[in-house]
Amino acid sequence: MNTVMRAAILVPCLSLVTAVPAWAALQESPAATASVNFEAELLALSREKWLWMADRNMDSLTALFHDDAVFVHMGGTMSRDQELGIIQSGGIQYKRADIHDASVRVMGSTAVVLNRITLLAVVGGNEVTNPFVVTEVYVRQDDDWKLGALSFTRLQQ
Repeated sequence: MNTVMRAAILVPCLSLVTAVPAWAALQESPAATASVNFEAELLALSREKWLWMADRNMDSLTALFHDDAVFVHMGGTMSRDQELGIIQSGGIQYKRADIHDASVRVMGSTAVVLNRITLLAVVGGNEVTNPFVVTEVYVRQDDDWKLGALSFTRLQQ
């Protein structure tokens, strides 16, 4: 084969080799952008949730908590209605959550937010401060994120 024929075959092949990865990257870009946007949205929502809990903002919490949500505390597990009831009654009064680290993993319509916090709360009339890793599981429902599970894991001090 002469040089001209080799070039005629090689140039289109090289173009294809470089074009396929670039095309694939463009195809992944919207999903990656959506994931980054969801991560920022979820971190902000999680921070805001702690404020709503401290302020006993029942309307916002009721809208945020999924109907089938579960809440795991050091003393037991609660349903959505039980959690809302204990917040409203002051049985647990969330005073302040100092967030030290937070991360998000989005998996389709489910997301897991991990927060390492120091929580100041009043429980049973006693003010307590505890270090926790809090696991929050969110599900995407009708273009909104709903909190499906919240679990406190106490850390050793």
